[in-house]
Amino acid sequence: MASSPPKKTLNSQSSSLSRPPPAVKFGRRTSSGRTVSLSRDDDMDVPGDTSSQTDYINYTVHMPPTPDNQPAGSSGSTSGGPKMGNKMERRLSVMKSNNKSMLLRSQTGDFDHNRWLFESKGKYGIGNAFWSEEDDNYDGGVSMSDFFDKPWKPLTRKVQIPAKVLSPYRLLIVCRLVVLFFFLWWRIANPNEDAMWLWGLSIVCELWFAFSWILDILPKLNPINRATDLDALHDKFEQPSPSNPTGRSDLPGVDVFVSTADPEKEPPLVTANTLLSILAVDYPIEKLSAYISDDGGAILTFEAMAEAVRFAEYWVPFCRKHDIEPRNPDSYFNLKKDPTKNKKKPDFVKDRRWVKREYDEFKVRINGLPEQIKKRAEQFNMREEFKEKRIAKEKNGGVLPPDGVEVVKATWMADGTHWPGTWFQPKPDHSKGDHAGILQIMSKVPELEPVMGGPNEGALDFTGIDIRVPMFAYVSREKRPGFDHNKKAGAMNGMVRASAILSNGAFILNLDCDHYIYNSKAIKEGMCFMMDRGGDRICYIQFPQRFEGIDPSDRYANHNTVFFDGNMRALDGLQGPVYVGTGCMFRRYALYGFNPPRANEYSGVFGQDKAPAMYARTQSGASQNSQTSDIESDTQPLTDDPDLGLPKKFGNSTVFTDTIPVAEYQGRPLADHMSVKNGRPPGALLLPRPPLDAPTVAEAIAVISCWYEDNTEWGDRIGWIYGSVTEDVVTGYRMHNRGWRSVYCITKRDAFRGTAPINLTDRLHQVLRWATGSVEIFFSRNNAIFATRRLKFLQRIAYLNVGIYPFTSIFLVVYCFLPALCLFSGKFIVQSLDIHFLSYLLCITITLTLISLLEVKWSGVGLEEWWRNEQFWLIGGTSAHLAAVVQGFLKVIAGIEISFTLTSKSAGEDEDDIFADLYIVKWTGLFIMPLTIIIVNLVAIVIGASRTIYSVIPQWNKLLGGTFFSMWVLTHMYPFAKGLMGRRGKVPTIVYVWSGLVSITVSLLWITISPPDDVTGSGGISV
Repeated sequence: MASSPPKKTLNSQSSSLSRPPPAVKFGRRTSSGRTVSLSRDDDMDVPGDTSSQTDYINYTVHMPPTPDNQPAGSSGSTSGGPKMGNKMERRLSVMKSNNKSMLLRSQTGDFDHNRWLFESKGKYGIGNAFWSEEDDNYDGGVSMSDFFDKPWKPLTRKVQIPAKVLSPYRLLIVCRLVVLFFFLWWRIANPNEDAMWLWGLSIVCELWFAFSWILDILPKLNPINRATDLDALHDKFEQPSPSNPTGRSDLPGVDVFVSTADPEKEPPLVTANTLLSILAVDYPIEKLSAYISDDGGAILTFEAMAEAVRFAEYWVPFCRKHDIEPRNPDSYFNLKKDPTKNKKKPDFVKDRRWVKREYDEFKVRINGLPEQIKKRAEQFNMREEFKEKRIAKEKNGGVLPPDGVEVVKATWMADGTHWPGTWFQPKPDHSKGDHAGILQIMSKVPELEPVMGGPNEGALDFTGIDIRVPMFAYVSREKRPGFDHNKKAGAMNGMVRASAILSNGAFILNLDCDHYIYNSKAIKEGMCFMMDRGGDRICYIQFPQRFEGIDPSDRYANHNTVFFDGNMRALDGLQGPVYVGTGCMFRRYALYGFNPPRANEYSGVFGQDKAPAMYARTQSGASQNSQTSDIESDTQPLTDDPDLGLPKKFGNSTVFTDTIPVAEYQGRPLADHMSVKNGRPPGALLLPRPPLDAPTVAEAIAVISCWYEDNTEWGDRIGWIYGSVTEDVVTGYRMHNRGWRSVYCITKRDAFRGTAPINLTDRLHQVLRWATGSVEIFFSRNNAIFATRRLKFLQRIAYLNVGIYPFTSIFLVVYCFLPALCLFSGKFIVQSLDIHFLSYLLCITITLTLISLLEVKWSGVGLEEWWRNEQFWLIGGTSAHLAAVVQGFLKVIAGIEISFTLTSKSAGEDEDDIFADLYIVKWTGLFIMPLTIIIVNLVAIVIGASRTIYSVIPQWNKLLGGTFFSMWVLTHMYPFAKGLMGRRGKVPTIVYVWSGLVSITVSLLWITISPPDDVTGSGGISV
């Protein structure tokens, strides 16, 4: 535009207007050339009631003359002239000036809102909503397409418990604490003068129960839920990006450990199914490695694993092709639901039928291995005997020596060589406690790129399916007499060292041989937490234990849902759940005893003061007392840590020591956001794993030797901790004590499933082992009382409860006998059942019931499960826990070591009944105390009722109180009594004998203590 047209107003062009023009006109020119007047018509007269002194929004907009808005044939001149008046009549404007206000015009429709809005244009700038190519004044080569990338998303999130559930729950806990305080105060202040001994026993027990309840309930104040985002994990680590053009997986490596010890009690078929579920898991094949630790060195387990690897060549691609769940073949083929549901491929039925037939043959081979190996050994031994006899005849002139020929009865492998592990007939160097170390890689390291199958993979069509199988190794550590091999903990540490040299996965998942992967994405679920922001401070991910083969009523609380869904979920809101021995994914770097990055210390009475942790590091040339901040720089390499390069800590294998910084670096989260600290760059884990060679395997065998741990810190600070039968709890405690955090991962589909003993005897022995470990913790330096300041206050309370809870059994046993003593003596724990006692008892019962209901609400535990847990708490507390306390005292005082044997996982005699083992009664000394409690309370009810009925002045209130509490005890003992009856009431003879002895003993004892009154006075009649 050459020149700007002069500004004109409608007031100078319309002669019909009588209103004088304003003194000053304000206006602005838009980018399109239009002139907008900002002047206000203050003196406009509006007839009628619509006029207002505040109606000052009447603006005038002018459209300058341009060639496109002139009449046809007119010149394009925009300058003023004689014809300007006529042209201005034909001009378009947004509003015509009249005597109507804008408010009136908008109501009558004379004002065009759309044209008003469209005529005023603003600049939007640049962004993902609008991008102006013409007015782009932003540098950097950014375009609108850059805004369509997915934003950064966290991999996990916390799901808070609703306040409507959690707030009343906390309030009721406070209320019950107050009520308990006043109740105990009232009980102490009002002794029962008639029966001080009953009052004293009950007061001591009630004080301990209150203390125990506080230890149990305080860590439950902050339960939380967590959720993972597998799609976000896939987008970050398995999608093409500038740092990962091929879209190859950038996830870290994972080593899966499975431990077994005795093929007779842990059937090889169960272990083989667990291995198959691991090999078929949904995780990058080249990043996954599986290890079996056979602590018994049994050839039966070795041969079974070889058969499993062979069957995996068909099973693993079949699972990938048809998305099979679960990927344990035994569990999958025993599913009761329709197997064709949600299966879209037309050849699924044919493939499933073929794989099922192969699995049936696989089971026949596994079950036939013991007989096959024995026959093979007999044949080879006969051949060796024949050779020895022939050699002896040649040396003795064709005649056998008089003393015969002695041939060692060896156990042979299929290739005709001696089995280096345990023989069927144990010999020196070939027994369970004396054999060489064995490491056999049965499935080699897979190739980096996918290997697609073809149409003729056996009888299956695996076209387009990756047929690779993860690496698998069989490990049996060396054992020699004179060495303490530290049971399962020692076996796990041996696998840690061997796996570090062979695969060095940044994370370790450990499973029992009877716990298989039920959710093929379980490892990815756990990896979401490790790879998320702040994941470098997580030492392990604990998954809940879920069990199969439990009787429908769960008579002995085998599911243990109150602990796994209640206590563990609550601990997740503190510093993390405890380690329970299986179903746990560790950070390898944390197992090596290092401190976490950015650890905190908690001081104050309740740990309310938080500050960055400080710890002493021994630097070369520095003072021993120099303090260095624990906040580690992201750029500081791990090789600067003084713990590296010290053989006394990790052993003398430099190959193993060199793997530590690699594992630490690979376990870091992805540094794809400024808030991610201590991260690694994207694409850092795309390189292939080096192939295994003979020196590498030889080094792995060397680190599982029995002498390797001499003069090292393995079992003391590094790896699984020694010195307790519950090494799992101690190992997790040590990590938390260094400042690490743990996470509880509850998946929608159960991550893992296993088996649990449903037989009463086996169940009590299992609880006995746990309780004995807790007593050992209490009497050791692993007691939470001696914890560092890096352990949160409530987490310290939780670990303190772990070591204290077995001692509740002493007071529980006494309290279970109190109702019977009340009935025998005719006294009660209080002077009388007055209103104060009943009111306190009612308040305590109501608050406890409401707390339990709300706990059931936020934990998702069923009421029946909660009740079964309460029943078995009393059963286990009066039997296994009491025995554990006794054994713990014997170990501390007399130095008597505690030993346990594996629980057999075989079924009962009835093969058709999967719950046959439930009805088998195997007598054990743990039955004595619960059985005694039942009999004594039953006898007491009879005696108490008889005394009250035949008494001159019956005291019904005392009978009612004693009977009520006796029935409370007997109701809790009902599952135990039912277990003693066996199938169809077949009670063992020893139960009858013991019941009779206890009844007679109690009756005679009570007659001696409290003989009946002598109605004859002096005992005779005088004449």
